[in-house]
Parts: sequence; structure tokens; C-alpha cells
Amino acid sequence: MTTAVLATARPVREPAHDEDSGAWTAGFTVAITEQEPVFAGHYPDFPIFPGVCVMECVRRAAESVRPPQAGDLRLAAVESTRFTAAVHPGDELAVEVAWTPRAGGWRCTAKVATQRGKAASVRLRYRSEEASC
Repeated sequence: MTTAVLATARPVREPAHDEDSGAWTAGFTVAITEQEPVFAGHYPDFPIFPGVCVMECVRRAAESVRPPQAGDLRLAAVESTRFTAAVHPGDELAVEVAWTPRAGGWRCTAKVATQRGKAASVRLRYRSEEASC
């Protein structure tokens, strides 16, 4: 997934491991500025940050905190996405990610919110490079 997004995820909560569930979690913020290239055509009189760009912010955040024991991972699928509110210039995304082990790889679940509330939920499936050979 390659989308022209300038926004960068900044960590706000360091990765932590839950021994009981095996999940790795972390938190990020992503500032959505008026300089995002997608706003020029999406939409000129009512700019909205496209859902695919929200997913790209999640992917970048998630991949910056892969679980240490995960090894090399490759995005295998977008299992689900649900967009519940629009994201506009000036919004700050709060992104909470959780990595959980799955057979042959990992699942990353993310919750995304703006200052107005919940904006999206995203579930990505990653496959271990060793499992894909």
C-alpha cells in the first residue's frame, strides 16, 4: 500500500507486552495538516482525509513497533476496516495498536480516534516471511 501521505506517527505510549494474552500494544498520534497532498482533490470545498490514508497511518505506526520476536513480517491482508467519522485538516489521530500472534504470522488491530471521538478501526494480518517460503 503506497499512498502519498506526509503525516508521521509519533509514539505517545511505548510498546508494552501483556504476558497473559501475548499481545504487544503501543500508542501514537498523527497530525493531519492542511499540507497533505490528498486534500487538493479530496474534496476542494470540504476536505476529507481518505480512508486509505487513515489505513496507511495505521500501517506505518504498527510497523514501527513490530513485536521483537515477530521477525520479518509481510502485510498479507486488510482483514477489516470500519470508518465511523471523517478526518479533516487540523485533526490529530490517536492510534492505538495491538499485535497478537496468529498461526504463521501476526494480527494487528488498531483503534483510531480524533478529538471528536472514534474515527476508525482497522485489522491487518501479517505473515512471517519464513512461513511464506
